Amino acid sequence: MSDPETQPIAVTGGTGFVGRHIIARLLGEGYRVKALSRSEEKARTVLDASAIDDGRIEICDGTLDDPDALRHLVSGCGACIHLVGIIRETKNQSFEKVHVDGTRAIVEACRQNDPTMRYVHMSALGVGPDKRAGYRDTKHRAGQIAQKSGLRWTIVKPGLIHGYDGEFTEMAVEWVRGKAPPYLFIPYFSRWKDDGFGFEAPHVAPVYVEDVAKVFVDALSNESTIGKTYELTGAEQYAFPEMLRTYAKHLSPEPKHRPALGLPWFVAAFQARLAKLVGLGGLLPFDEGMAIMGGRDSISDNASVIEDFGFTPQEFEGSVQKYADRL
Repeated sequence: MSDPETQPIAVTGGTGFVGRHIIARLLGEGYRVKALSRSEEKARTVLDASAIDDGRIEICDGTLDDPDALRHLVSGCGACIHLVGIIRETKNQSFEKVHVDGTRAIVEACRQNDPTMRYVHMSALGVGPDKRAGYRDTKHRAGQIAQKSGLRWTIVKPGLIHGYDGEFTEMAVEWVRGKAPPYLFIPYFSRWKDDGFGFEAPHVAPVYVEDVAKVFVDALSNESTIGKTYELTGAEQYAFPEMLRTYAKHLSPEPKHRPALGLPWFVAAFQARLAKLVGLGGLLPFDEGMAIMGGRDSISDNASVIEDFGFTPQEFEGSVQKYADRL
């Protein structure tokens, strides 16, 4: 049986937003890393170049559809952290190929290396069977592959992840500064109220990327997390527009106030489906699945995280203050 305490940790998606923070935490705790990347040149720009030079990070050239690259990636490793995912399909990358086929490929490589290898899997809060929402559906099926693998798996389902170098944070800051469409107002997906008349904003509890990294890395040495799935969000809940205004409050100079206007998620989903049918889906800043998920709450009580990891994720506003001067 592999020992993640002494052997390198294989990481897929290590050059992405969350992956960069997880690798930094792995290094900080004394682990060595083998990271799958299409380009060592790109890896050097986002990871610790000195750690690549001194061998603490080994860059393994390849992709999830290259079995030889995956075998090399996991060879000799004590554990694998699988992070690769996309939020929108492109001409060359589909949800099915990346989430389902990619997970199946890395799981099989791990099983060939060690049938009981430690495996920590990135999923997402709110995933489930849903043929209308490709991201939600394929992320769910990827998790099922992990659960049936025979590996010593743990699945982490973060909600909305924030941090100074994250894609969502960059987009949110552009919105509140009026530097990205729709410029004149702050957009969000709304939903029909459960009680009463009219529409309301969904609630979110953004989780700080450093807390996400902590859960992934701590899981490696925490035997109690094997065979479990963890929902992970921040400690504060906000209506979506309130969360965006919290960003605005901590920017310097503080942007001028812009009204928040919600687009009903079912209207947005119909628009996205129609646009895709006529070949214009790429012109919208969202797809059907994003609209469907955007109309739902992204919150959790973090009960299992608090119990098994012994810590409470940080509050949103306090963690934003740690990096606001870099926005």
